[in-house]
Amino acid sequence: MECKEFERLIPDFIRRRLDFPTLKRFYEHRDSCEECKEELAIQFLVAEGMQRLEDGNAFDLQSELGQRLEETRRKISFNSAFLYFGSALEIVAACALVGAFVWILL
Repeated sequence: MECKEFERLIPDFIRRRLDFPTLKRFYEHRDSCEECKEELAIQFLVAEGMQRLEDGNAFDLQSELGQRLEETRRKISFNSAFLYFGSALEIVAACALVGAFVWILL
C-alpha cells in the first residue's frame, strides 16, 4: 500500500468501515511508515476530538487510538488464523473425498 492510499483510507478506519484485506494492508503499512503513523494519529485526534468536544465528553484520544490499533491487531490475528484453519479443513476434506473415491473404485 502506498501512502496516498493509506491517507485516503484513514476516515474509513476511524469509522471502522474497512474490510479485512484492506484493514490488514492498512495496519501493515501503518507499522512500516512513520509518516503515515503520524498522519493517522493527527486525523484520529481531529476527527474524534471534534466529536467529543461537540458532545461535551471527556476523552483520552491517544489511549483510544492505541486501543483501536490493538483491537485491529487482534482482529487481523484472529481472521488470519481462521483463514488458515479453513484452508486446512478444505485440504482434509479434499483428501477424504479422494480417499473415498479411490476406495470405491477398488
